Amino acid sequence: MSLPIIAILRGITPDQAADAAAVLIDSGITTIEVPMNSPDPLASIEAMAKTHGNSALIGAGTVLTTDQVLGVHSAGGNLIVSPNVDTSVIAKTVELGMESWPGVFTPTEAFAALGAGATGLKLFPGNMAGPGGLKAIRAVLPQGTKVYAVGGAGPDNFGEWIAASADGFGIGSALYKPGMSTDEIAQRAAELVAAYESATA
Repeated sequence: MSLPIIAILRGITPDQAADAAAVLIDSGITTIEVPMNSPDPLASIEAMAKTHGNSALIGAGTVLTTDQVLGVHSAGGNLIVSPNVDTSVIAKTVELGMESWPGVFTPTEAFAALGAGATGLKLFPGNMAGPGGLKAIRAVLPQGTKVYAVGGAGPDNFGEWIAASADGFGIGSALYKPGMSTDEIAQRAAELVAAYESATA
């Protein structure tokens, strides 16, 4: 079963990328982003897409320009996550047949993103909006809009966010920090999945 969790591997290096993706996929986490401010992110995305592109949705985070979108697409990525709403980035992503998850914080940004064709919304920073903020925005969003909480959402508070209508989560440092071994990533992924399953049971 594929879980509604985006693994954010900020700082991953190309030599570890494919192995890290493998243990995440084994744990049930099959959506993976490499932020563009990681070392050689396109090489990491290419390594993961070549090895695991059929079993996972792989792409980039912190994507700010259409040139970066094109680079990720060329590397074999199918996912674009941004910290902001740039309608040209969203439109280019959709045009290339990739998933677009821009970062929103207000209803204005949410509707601009949806109008540009976003696949779903990343509520960011989640810790500033809080579950209460999500609940308030949800009241005006079109039915069926997917909203993932990112930043301040994790194993300790999955339940609160789910109760506030979060459809999923982007998880960074609770899952991966630079320098971690692949075994450590596997262990963290297992703990994270267990916490998510217990919150949704």
